Amino acid sequence: MKIEKVNITEKLNQIHDLWNPRIVGELNGQHVKLTKADGEFVWHKHDNEDEMFLIIKGNFTMELRDKTIEVKPGEFIIIPKGVEHRPVTDGEAHVLLFEPAGTLNTGNIKNEFTKENLQKI
Repeated sequence: MKIEKVNITEKLNQIHDLWNPRIVGELNGQHVKLTKADGEFVWHKHDNEDEMFLIIKGNFTMELRDKTIEVKPGEFIIIPKGVEHRPVTDGEAHVLLFEPAGTLNTGNIKNEFTKENLQKI
């Protein structure tokens, strides 16, 4: 088994599109993903998975049906399974996601944002 460190900045420099998560690590059946985001994502929920969003750079807001939470760089938010949510950014944001392997980025919705086969970088 080869153990290596992951440089988040180097991995983010390999991403040149938006809302397209890349797998950068895996542990205990969980994926660590990086993505760049800009604008509004789609309202969705995950019936069986919790998600963690760690903001690395940029302005990031998590919209929930009953409130909106601003998440700043160096902060994270956990969205429990079954909770409808919509990530929104004001300009480009860099986000680390931690969620079970196989979690579909758009949850219960399939549309132009849906990415089913994630690239490992």
